[in-house]
Amino acid sequence: MKKIIFAISFLILSATAGKAQTILPAQYQELVKQLVANLPKNTTITENTNQTNSTSLIDFAKSMLGIPYRYATSNPKVGFDCSGFVSYVFSNFGFKVPRSSREFSYAGKETSLENAKVGDVLIFTGSNSRVRRIGHVGIVYSIDENGIKFIHASSGKAHQVTITDLDGHYKARFMKIVSIL
Repeated sequence: MKKIIFAISFLILSATAGKAQTILPAQYQELVKQLVANLPKNTTITENTNQTNSTSLIDFAKSMLGIPYRYATSNPKVGFDCSGFVSYVFSNFGFKVPRSSREFSYAGKETSLENAKVGDVLIFTGSNSRVRRIGHVGIVYSIDENGIKFIHASSGKAHQVTITDLDGHYKARFMKIVSIL
């Protein structure tokens, strides 16, 4: 019973303390309004931040090129599976992302290949493109006139973190793309 009373008292005090801290005296309210009115209305800062985030993200991912593929692992000292690699990269920048390739289908915001950006997550089938079940993920590394390249932990011939063109085998396996940044 004491625990319940204590919990209720704590909630009431927390709620009233939070309210008291959000009410500004009239003189400060006017000052805040003036400051907010004078803030720049330009969104370039946000766009540059996103560009910097994707550049930093890719630079960090690139630093792991050659780390061996290792099933069910997300440790650069041991190796990575595909989702372990993608999860590790995004987690390093404070993003909470899934650990499994299937769950990436529900992460971020779905986009199209035509609107893809560096840092987006590509989602593929497993190694058999006829079985339309998610089984692989990678991060868009670059986009140019030759197409999209992505960085991923490959269990295939490379058997390591590598950069691959989105064509042929992977184009047939492509399922969707999501934006996390």
